[in-house]
Amino acid sequence: MSMREVFHRPEALADVATHYCPGCDHGIVHRLVAEAIDELGVRDSTIGVAPVGCAVFAYNYWSVDMVQAAHGRAPAVATGIKRVRPNDTVFTYQGDGDLAAIGTAEIVHAAARRENITVIFINNSVYGMTSGQMAPTTLLGQVTTTTPGGRDPQRHGFPIRVTELLNALEGPVYLARTAVNTPKNLNVTKKAIRAAFECQIKGQGFSLVEVLSTCPSAWGLNPVECVGWLENNLIPHYPLGVVREPAATPKEEVAVGAR
Repeated sequence: MSMREVFHRPEALADVATHYCPGCDHGIVHRLVAEAIDELGVRDSTIGVAPVGCAVFAYNYWSVDMVQAAHGRAPAVATGIKRVRPNDTVFTYQGDGDLAAIGTAEIVHAAARRENITVIFINNSVYGMTSGQMAPTTLLGQVTTTTPGGRDPQRHGFPIRVTELLNALEGPVYLARTAVNTPKNLNVTKKAIRAAFECQIKGQGFSLVEVLSTCPSAWGLNPVECVGWLENNLIPHYPLGVVREPAATPKEEVAVGAR
């Protein structure tokens, strides 16, 4: 009986071991990004921008052209690349510290300008690389190394909902928040990442997918416990779903209705 391959490594995903901690979700999201790139047939014309943070070595993990940006500046770097090479597919891959703290102005203004780039934003509510300090996305009451008594709104302010923040702007074309805690949500995340890339390929403008992720090392939980914590704490505060998407053309509306 002949064997049929049903699962394989995407061509856009490099055949190397990653540096991520056991149970970290970065590797899962890397694969979903690679699958979307392969399916869209843009691997030879894709340029990724790596952040500073846990994914600082992301340039080693995708078989596409990669650029390393200074901390928080990935959207600015991606903007420059896209304007010089408008026919290429350009994306940034950023964590909540890189994007929502030092990079807040960068992401807001790139979105406001409707730059035709795609942003993959990983939200694990903590600074994973630098010993687990409070992040802009840390939940109220969440214990971190800099909030040992839990995040107090009177002392530390409130968590930033990045997707909702950007949704207040006119510029973004596609905004979604997903998670990778279940097989179903993996499929939803893959669909969202592909949709974000498609917006760029069609020349429609700025797209961002926020992915809720776990951090066993900084949360002080094992990988299984992390999934439960994400489901019971992160998702209620950061609800999943597509927040904004391009309006369907009349032809697309008819096709949807026909089904």
